[in-house]
Amino acid sequence: MKTISSFDKLINALKVLPSIGQKSAQRMAFYLLQHNQLGAQKLADAISEALKKVIHCKSCNTFSENPLCEICLDNTRQQDLLMVVEMPTNLTDIEQAGCYHGKYFVLMGRLSPLEGIGLHDIALAKLMEQILSQHFKEIIIATSFTAEGEATAHIITELLKPHHLTMSRIARGIPVGGELEYIDQGTLAQSIHERHIL
Repeated sequence: MKTISSFDKLINALKVLPSIGQKSAQRMAFYLLQHNQLGAQKLADAISEALKKVIHCKSCNTFSENPLCEICLDNTRQQDLLMVVEMPTNLTDIEQAGCYHGKYFVLMGRLSPLEGIGLHDIALAKLMEQILSQHFKEIIIATSFTAEGEATAHIITELLKPHHLTMSRIARGIPVGGELEYIDQGTLAQSIHERHIL
């Protein structure tokens, strides 16, 4: 039986990253070992430390080093407004936009049967538990407008319907600064469909 070399183990480990295939993993491995061993050690240490310290916030399910993240501990936020997002990166983007000051829930993914991601692979049960244990004025569903994001939004809506909660979906349409001649037909049609009265 052939023994796998340390170099091949490194390549295989790098291939777990999204969009990284064999060739990209090889280039990364060569670079780290040949040109940046200090960087490689820092990367290894950071991954090891994160695996030991990072957990999920008990309330919003995002990554945190404490039982509750900073956002959930912030009592100045609107406590009766909940925005459901797919990933911690979505939460970060919305926070940086400075347009929302309520609470969050992070699903840690979205439904994708083609990738084998089903109902039990994202935090739907925990979401329901959070919603039903608190009094929210509105649930904002902020999943992506991909087929997977739409399917996830639909499932959440169906799960919450029996509870007669106010739900909304983030709008889609023409981006700020966008020129109509460069907008795809689907986005243009959606922006007309979701127009609002001035």
